[in-house]
Amino acid sequence: MIDKIYKFYGWEETSEVLLLTNDLRDIQTVRDLYDALSTIWCADTCAPRMREQWSESNPTLGQCSITAFLVQDLCGGRVYGVLRPGGNYHCYNEVNGHIFDLTSEQFGEEVLSYENNPEQFREEHFAKEEKRLRYEYLKSELQRRYGR
Repeated sequence: MIDKIYKFYGWEETSEVLLLTNDLRDIQTVRDLYDALSTIWCADTCAPRMREQWSESNPTLGQCSITAFLVQDLCGGRVYGVLRPGGNYHCYNEVNGHIFDLTSEQFGEEVLSYENNPEQFREEHFAKEEKRLRYEYLKSELQRRYGR
């Protein structure tokens, strides 16, 4: 059987990263989670400053922090951020030595550096109510659609 080829950063190692819960139907690995989130990401979950550019052809646009913190909830690990022009951080995950970025596809061919970036904390990110609400919506939709 040929595995599906993914395009997000670090996808090759994510079959080894398992969810810490079995509360989600058919979701056991980070790859399974990516597949599920791909059905949920939408303009409503996109960062407001990017919402006009969001499209179904670029569904990961503006989804990084809410996705990375949801992955942390489900898999543990840490969230790190790549400093972007304009002063915002693009968030990604590290779990048990595996570094991956479920929303890296939004950058197309641009190559980000996933080394020596500062850890990110939900308290700081979710101090923005709109971001916390987008995270809660993403989490609730995942549970509604895939919960046992």
